[in-house]
Amino acid sequence: MELNAKKIVLITSGQPSVNPRLVKEADALIEAGYDIQVIYQYWNRWATDLDEKLLLQKNWKAVRIGGDPINEKLTYWQTRITLKIARKLVKSLGFIGNLAELAIGRCTSQLVKKAKNTPGDLYIAHNLAALPAAVLAAKYNNVKCGFDAEDLHRYEMSDDDLNDDVRLKKYLEEKYFPLVNYLTTSSPEIAKKYEMFFPSLKFNTLLNVFPKNETELIKKNNNEQSLKLFWFSQNVGLSRGLQDVLGALKIIENEKIEFHILGFLSQQVKTELDQIIQDLNFIHSPKIVFHPPIESTELTKFASKFDIGLATEPGFSINNDIALSNKIFTYAQAGLAIIASDTTAQKQFITAYPNMGAIYEKKNSTSLAQILKNYIEHKELLAQHQAQSVQYAKEKLNWDVEKDKFLSLIYHTINS
Repeated sequence: MELNAKKIVLITSGQPSVNPRLVKEADALIEAGYDIQVIYQYWNRWATDLDEKLLLQKNWKAVRIGGDPINEKLTYWQTRITLKIARKLVKSLGFIGNLAELAIGRCTSQLVKKAKNTPGDLYIAHNLAALPAAVLAAKYNNVKCGFDAEDLHRYEMSDDDLNDDVRLKKYLEEKYFPLVNYLTTSSPEIAKKYEMFFPSLKFNTLLNVFPKNETELIKKNNNEQSLKLFWFSQNVGLSRGLQDVLGALKIIENEKIEFHILGFLSQQVKTELDQIIQDLNFIHSPKIVFHPPIESTELTKFASKFDIGLATEPGFSINNDIALSNKIFTYAQAGLAIIASDTTAQKQFITAYPNMGAIYEKKNSTSLAQILKNYIEHKELLAQHQAQSVQYAKEKLNWDVEKDKFLSLIYHTINS
């Protein structure tokens, strides 16, 4: 690293191990010769375990603020109480003073304080609760800032403009977006929506792709093997279309299929999934295997063991309909055929990159079952789609391509 290297501070209201976009940016910037500092906060225990392994592998520095429920209990519970009070006051008093900033995240004020006291030439926020920290730190240090809008934040939880969460996030977007020197999004559709809301601002799309997988992937599909389906998320929940898959498995339950699910699985969700399976009244119990969260760097290798990657988004909100999750790009790097629900973003993606998978009608298990049955009966089609998936990943859908866009954006932001 150069002695006079520009210093860039990345800020997140999450943790590095659950924010792969931040990690990819930090890695790219350190490789490009910048001095990198990451500021983050505690989110949960399993992510902390993964952070410990992840950060040992990195050349950039990271500092956690805001306490945790084990080692820094007092700070942690103080911030939780402050958040709860702020959210109640916002409902009764509106967005006066800095109530909105206090209500958007547990540690926003701590992120602001730490960022201001961390000298930098550029501040980059990930997640809306970190945005005030980047903007205020940049102003305090008389430098520039950027923000990565991985989602259409105002419509993450609801499409109702009168919803408390929508109102809060809309207020913060309108307050801080015009003060940011550059903005990125994770899908073209999110960029289009934001540019409708902010016609004077430019939103640059950086896809949720990953570095090229240089390992040669060899798939062995034969009539004796079970078809292996794969789905993952940070947290396993029932708002992401898993019911579609279980319903499809019931329709074709005589077929040899395994369904592998990776992510943090709470006992409540496990109980709910068991109840759904019981209600479907399977004659033969489906083979469903749960896997705990793993390091993001191991995800592609792990996913490559399966045949088909499932992107079952139900389009429960405007954001969910137009977002492109990192699932799809992980599946491509792992050499899986992709079955995606027909959300706006996913339909456009499969159309733009044909012959790597198929689209099914969301919330329609019969539609999904037909596609699975077709792959079972036509193993050569499955192999073709897997091969095409790998080809797209090598040529276009990888971080090497998107990284160049990102680094160019950073260079021009700092030097303009």
